[in-house]
Amino acid sequence: MSSKKEPLFDFGLFKRLFQFIKPYKLVFYGVLFAVIVIAVLGVSTPILLQKAIDNNLSLKEEKGFLSYSILMAVLLLVEFVFQLLFIFYSGWLGQSVVKDIRVKLFNHLLNFKMKYYDTSSVGVLITRAVTDMERIADIFGQGLFMIFRDLLQMIVVSIVMLFMSWKLSLIVFAMLPVVLYATKVFQKYMKIAFEQVRTEVSNLNSFVQERVTGMKILQLFTREDIENEKFKAINERHKKGWLKTIWYNSIFFPIPDFCASVVTGLIVWFGGLNIVVGSMASQGALFAFVMFIPKLFRPLRQIADKFNALQMGMVAANRVFKVIDTTSQIDDTGTHLAQSFKGNISFKDVYFSYVKDEAVLKGISFNVEAGQTVAIVGSTGAGKSTIINLLNRFYEINSGEIFIDSIDVKKVTLHSLRSQIAVVLQDVFLFADTILNNITLNNPNITEQQVVEAAKNIGVHEFIMKLPNGYHYNVKERGIMLSSGQRQLISFLRAYVTNPSILILDEATSSVDSYSEQLIQNATEKITKGRTSIVIAHRLATIKKADKIIVMGSGNILEQGSHDELLQIEGGAYRNLYEVQFLKEQEV
Repeated sequence: MSSKKEPLFDFGLFKRLFQFIKPYKLVFYGVLFAVIVIAVLGVSTPILLQKAIDNNLSLKEEKGFLSYSILMAVLLLVEFVFQLLFIFYSGWLGQSVVKDIRVKLFNHLLNFKMKYYDTSSVGVLITRAVTDMERIADIFGQGLFMIFRDLLQMIVVSIVMLFMSWKLSLIVFAMLPVVLYATKVFQKYMKIAFEQVRTEVSNLNSFVQERVTGMKILQLFTREDIENEKFKAINERHKKGWLKTIWYNSIFFPIPDFCASVVTGLIVWFGGLNIVVGSMASQGALFAFVMFIPKLFRPLRQIADKFNALQMGMVAANRVFKVIDTTSQIDDTGTHLAQSFKGNISFKDVYFSYVKDEAVLKGISFNVEAGQTVAIVGSTGAGKSTIINLLNRFYEINSGEIFIDSIDVKKVTLHSLRSQIAVVLQDVFLFADTILNNITLNNPNITEQQVVEAAKNIGVHEFIMKLPNGYHYNVKERGIMLSSGQRQLISFLRAYVTNPSILILDEATSSVDSYSEQLIQNATEKITKGRTSIVIAHRLATIKKADKIIVMGSGNILEQGSHDELLQIEGGAYRNLYEVQFLKEQEV
């Protein structure tokens, strides 16, 4: 069975990468001009040296020698300036292109469905957005332009050598096929090695990120030794991947130097012999050839080295573009711009599954009237939180319809839909930023004064002011400087200040102490007044005052009604749940 041979260089990918250069065309052409100037100036010094030897040194003629020396010094200075400009602006171009690609990638990630993140490694995505981006920058800073510079220099050197002495040039060119063949083989194996390296880097990043995040669990269950052994194995594979590239480099790089040394010896021997017994070349030409040989063979070695950077950058670009090409966005084709909602919610025969053929919701239907507080209860896995995810359109339903104020949520723009729904989750996520920024999420429409007033209204202001710097206290990564109850209060205040049309509390009091829970209960009464609210809770004592309680089980709605109504159902699911919890509380 034949398989399609993968090319050493993907020109389609390279062409796509070049689309990001368009905003910087002036710099791009400027760098190309510098490359041409450097290539031309690279052969000027040997030519001037030849002239000086043939016209002055060999004839012991002083006249004109100073002019050659001054001209060589000026050309070397000009070459230095162009080299400086070339290195700086090629690197500047690479970083500018990477900045644009990284912004495009991050914007793409922001709009992915939650399902994409359910099945994707955070460590791998971080590698794509950070490490791989730097490799792409190397395409321009260390790869493309330097390869072009070296190739152009080799062409110019070859032409000048042929013009000086075609016989000596043949000696030099006879060794080139050996170096070129070695380069071709080297590139082939280095491409495979670099792909392995990138895979192992992603695995290493993913492993470290997950373990650092879950360090408390590892230490609680004394998994340090086991995880350390796993890390050693991953790190060993990472090392072997890099050692393979080092091994290929160690084999290849001596070859051009060896060939250059052999050619130099042959030129000196053959050319010197002919100067003595014949007139094939002048002394100046012989010296020029000795200077030209490194300018011909060294670029071959550098091209292979820079081609490594180019290959690695192309592998990284391919991985980044695969993420960019991933179509995992919620279809935001709605045209209705919701300034606010009255809050009427309707689910009609909604089916949904996270995994194909494993239904989580099985044709549920219910209505929530504007201003009502509706509680959803049920065992773990019953589908309670899924209802919230679907209302916010984090996932697409398999079938059925969801309406807010008689408008299908698919017809509402995602931004306006989600801006009118505030959610307080059980697992609170805080950024490594100030309390104020974690509350406003840098929304310019929410002032610090509004935050302070909201905090006072729900009784959170006092606790915040006791912290160093108050609202400007940095809670560090994931809010590690705050207790779980304090984080929950910040999350509640975050939802409160947005003044949402619909409020959702998803197990909002499950991880807080009694004092924090009392604060949240007081705040809940204020914020839910006259506003549609959905409360998901395991603790039934917190939802007695709800206008309606929906009891779920295995993706179905088992019962609906008020607290008192559901308690009247003999053998009912809600009554059983309530009696079990009531008995447990009595035992405590």
